[in-house]
Amino acid sequence: MRPMADTAPASGARNDWQTIRSLLPYLWPTAQAGLKGRVVAAMLFLVLAKATNVAVPIFYKQAVDSLTPGGAAVVAVPVALLLIYGATRVLSQAFGEMRDAVFARVAQRAIRLAGLKTFRHLHRLSLRFHLSRKTGGISRAIERGTKGIEFLLRFMLFNVLPTLLEIVLTCGILWKLYGISFALITLATLIAYIAWTLAITEWRLKYRRVMNETDSEANTKAIDSLLNFETVKYFGNEDHESRRFDAALKAYEQAAVKSGTSLAFLNIGQGLIIAIGVTLSMLMAAAGVVEGRMTIGDFVLVNAYLIQLFLPLNFLGFVYREIKRSLTDMESMFTLLREQAEVEDDPDARDLVITGGEVRFDHVSFHYDERRPILNDISFSVGPGKTIALVGSSGSGKSTISRLLFRFYDANQGHISIDGQNIRQLTQKSLRAAIGMVPQDTVLFNDSIFYNIAYGRPDASPSEIEDAARMARIHDFIMALPDGYQSQVGERGLKLSGGEKQRVAIARTILKRPHILVFDEATSALDSRTEQEILASLREVSADHTTLTIAHRLSTVIDADEILVLEAGQIIERGTHSALIEQNGRYKDMWDRQQEAAKAQEALKQVADMGFQS
Repeated sequence: MRPMADTAPASGARNDWQTIRSLLPYLWPTAQAGLKGRVVAAMLFLVLAKATNVAVPIFYKQAVDSLTPGGAAVVAVPVALLLIYGATRVLSQAFGEMRDAVFARVAQRAIRLAGLKTFRHLHRLSLRFHLSRKTGGISRAIERGTKGIEFLLRFMLFNVLPTLLEIVLTCGILWKLYGISFALITLATLIAYIAWTLAITEWRLKYRRVMNETDSEANTKAIDSLLNFETVKYFGNEDHESRRFDAALKAYEQAAVKSGTSLAFLNIGQGLIIAIGVTLSMLMAAAGVVEGRMTIGDFVLVNAYLIQLFLPLNFLGFVYREIKRSLTDMESMFTLLREQAEVEDDPDARDLVITGGEVRFDHVSFHYDERRPILNDISFSVGPGKTIALVGSSGSGKSTISRLLFRFYDANQGHISIDGQNIRQLTQKSLRAAIGMVPQDTVLFNDSIFYNIAYGRPDASPSEIEDAARMARIHDFIMALPDGYQSQVGERGLKLSGGEKQRVAIARTILKRPHILVFDEATSALDSRTEQEILASLREVSADHTTLTIAHRLSTVIDADEILVLEAGQIIERGTHSALIEQNGRYKDMWDRQQEAAKAQEALKQVADMGFQS
């Protein structure tokens, strides 16, 4: 599967209308009549606001004509017209504000649902996608996408469309009152303005895309560097990280400068077009007054309509640029939604029913890349309540077996079953609910210890959480902390040692109460004494559970019912600890080397202790 690009595709590939269509279901949500009613009411207020806004200059014209020398009802009529003029302006603004107020919930609900759908979809995607993702770029794409939706809804619905409606109404009124020439000049000016804005904005979009790309790159580098803070410090590479970050910022700076300078070119052209159109219209109106065909009120009316149209057009240029930017940003987020999940539930998938907990691999083969097979014809079974251990060198395929059991990937050949049920025919949720995992590399949420243990079963009571911590031999350590269970673990759990994080992970899995347990080097970060304590707890926890243990230290799996020795994705030996020792094969070699290393380490410790005592 190809990795998802962090930015929108090029202009030729991006379909703005497709992006807008992707947004429409959020604005007209099914089974939510209340929100649909708000959309209809908002559109009604929009039309009323523009209708009253177009009527304002007409009352203004009549008031001006009444005040000119020779006008009738010098006091009463102008006052009444001015009051109507003022009331119409108030109504126009009131209708606009009511439109915004009614539509606010629709807009915010659309933003919320789009963001939530993207978040859920990201969790549905395969492990392969998340291993190749750029977290900083994805988070920035979602952030920009949701802001883009908000901008698009606010300005396209309540600025662009109303302005286009006002243009049509105004041109129609000018044509009706003063002939086609005024309407044509106004329309030609608007067309020239819009054409200039579209052309130059499209040309400028390439700078915006570069800004987005470099912004995502800078954000990705910053997050990646900060997440690996300790590694940066170990190698003293602060300056190196700063140079990488600055290189991305420099590219953003250059694109931003080009975007800014091209904006000045756009604004100059817009101003020139508006000036020409207004000047021609006012010259024609002035000529009409001189010739007696038009009144001073008509002159004021033409001027009022032109100002009323062209002032928003200055803003419309900005709005169009921002709409194009928003569409580009939204496309990045909707691209995430179009990313296909590699592992999907079958339409008729059913929930897993545990009758004993037997796990069976039948002739399973798997590869991440066809050129590099990982597992080759693996077959074994783990009976209910039994423990099987997987040992072997790094890269032999041990951890891949646990990932296939969790169905992070699907096997290329063969099948995996639990109590005779093929896991491909089961819902992923029920499958993973039945399996508890203690990984080798434990990553905790940046929250309290209580939250991280409770993550195994969020509805568990505090006493159940403490019982799980006791079984994981971490309760006493937690209670010794100043804030106890509310102590914060920091980003990725960095405030805890490796062994402490491992014990939190074990407590979390104990709390989950799974039927099947998977321990992937679960004691790798523990010292010998703590390891023995944890092993005792794990034996107690897994007594009646089907258990799959992945181990590097052979001393931790000598009690397993069966040990599988993997090499290059194949099972080369299998049996109990004693039987494998008697075979005098690969397992025996591994055992002997580890025993020699343990003896050497013990000897060094004794020498160090003697030196300390002396």
